[in-house]
Amino acid sequence: MATNKNALIRYRTIDKCLQNTGRKWTLEDLIDYCSDALQEYEGKDSFVSKRTVQLDIQTMRSDKLGYNAPIEVYQRKFYRYSIPNFSITDIPLTEMDLDILTESMEMLRQFKNVSLFSELNGVIQKLEDKIFRESKDQSPIIHLDKNEQLMGLEHLDTIYQAILKQIVLTICYQSFKAKAPTEFTFTAYILKEFNNRWFVVGEKKGENKILTLALDRIISLNFDIDTSYKKKKFNADKYYKNTIGVTVLRDDNIEDIELRVDKTNAPYVMSKPFHSSQEMIGEYPDGAILIKLRVHHNYELERLILGFGDSITVLKPRRLKQNIKKKVRKSYENYGLT
Repeated sequence: MATNKNALIRYRTIDKCLQNTGRKWTLEDLIDYCSDALQEYEGKDSFVSKRTVQLDIQTMRSDKLGYNAPIEVYQRKFYRYSIPNFSITDIPLTEMDLDILTESMEMLRQFKNVSLFSELNGVIQKLEDKIFRESKDQSPIIHLDKNEQLMGLEHLDTIYQAILKQIVLTICYQSFKAKAPTEFTFTAYILKEFNNRWFVVGEKKGENKILTLALDRIISLNFDIDTSYKKKKFNADKYYKNTIGVTVLRDDNIEDIELRVDKTNAPYVMSKPFHSSQEMIGEYPDGAILIKLRVHHNYELERLILGFGDSITVLKPRRLKQNIKKKVRKSYENYGLT
């Protein structure tokens, strides 16, 4: 059990003791009760030293944790709260506390359909009640981009549970390119979010390769309890190391990309790198910069570059440069320009 958790148990125990005004509490009493509380939680003998409880009382008296507990010594040996009915659990929330709790709940609500978070509903409701009582007009400070109409979100919890409990899935799936849906057995390894879209990554039965499925293309899915889940050592960080987005290609598709970024967009690209491999390798007299990436040449990379329009110019490699030129030319023609 972590030291900070032990400390919280001791604080709560001391608080309980001092709330009981029908008894006089000595330091030895508090030591015994703290030791018993830790033994109950840890399931083994646990002795709390005199020095530890003295430091706990000092911490509770201070503003270090926001308690400011009015603990006093009377008759030179007994401890009590000088304010009747005081408890560290009834400390009013500060303005910063309210801000943090409000924004935390806003973020948790994004995953309201995933059981991992739905189990916190009772806690969240209590916090909301506390916040309402402390501040009846608390507007969010952080605005999160969300789209309630996104398809496939109803599958999040089923897939999450399948991964957590190591259960194989039967999935009916139809990609944008497929003419008809297909059904297959699938072992899910991770859920991944990219560009406000969710994917499940795993392996289709009979195919020894990693497959990425978009949740919005899943027509239906069910647990397949008759098929054993073969756990594979899948390292997501390693798998996506050289990738922007979710389309992971073969190693021979990893290329050194050189891009010229104009002066206006250079600060944005430097403060929010496209990839962890990004480095600035040159500067131009007009304030533009030259950056280098080492990533897969995939669909997401091209979309990212095209999104910057005339602000970014591909210098290397030639294949990427030609692909971007073709797409820009096609876009030009779409507006009736030649």
